[in-house]
Amino acid sequence: MRFVYKSHFILQKFPFENHLHLSKQKPWYNEPMRILGIDPGIGITGYSIIEADENGYELINSGSIQTDKSSPVPKRLVELYEDMLQICNIYTPDEAAIEQLFFFKNQKTIIPVAEARGVILAALEKSGIKIAEYTPLTVKQVLTGHGRADKSEVRTMVEKFITLNKNTKLDDTVDSIAIGICHARNIIF
Repeated sequence: MRFVYKSHFILQKFPFENHLHLSKQKPWYNEPMRILGIDPGIGITGYSIIEADENGYELINSGSIQTDKSSPVPKRLVELYEDMLQICNIYTPDEAAIEQLFFFKNQKTIIPVAEARGVILAALEKSGIKIAEYTPLTVKQVLTGHGRADKSEVRTMVEKFITLNKNTKLDDTVDSIAIGICHARNIIF
């Protein structure tokens, strides 16, 4: 089994203390649901594994898949695909939530991000994982109450739901956690 240090598969493991208690209005699963949150990108793909149940959220792991900018795009896409398959095999998520392409200020990055999303979606499908897609606007709306929140507002709300490790600095990783929480909240409410 190839472990993906070549593409900088970064794992962050740490304990958690704070959990937000959720409403018990709707029935929940007998066991916690494991959700893979994904913020796709060709250079950096943020991922997180959270478990959600009627008592709140627990961050199991988070990190990023980083590909070498000097490598050809097809090689980077293969690394991303293989790394995502490994994440799915290691953590066996019940469902995945991925950021949907909505609007890009930089037109040069939309095609590489779309290609990255494509290989990620293929890896999720091959792993038999149910996929949900959310626009950045929806994620911000669910977490902060308004769709025009900036990165710092999203991070603040993520920290209210889940205790982050001091090393969680990449916006891509925090965004993946936000996407996972958004999905969990959409299932619950």
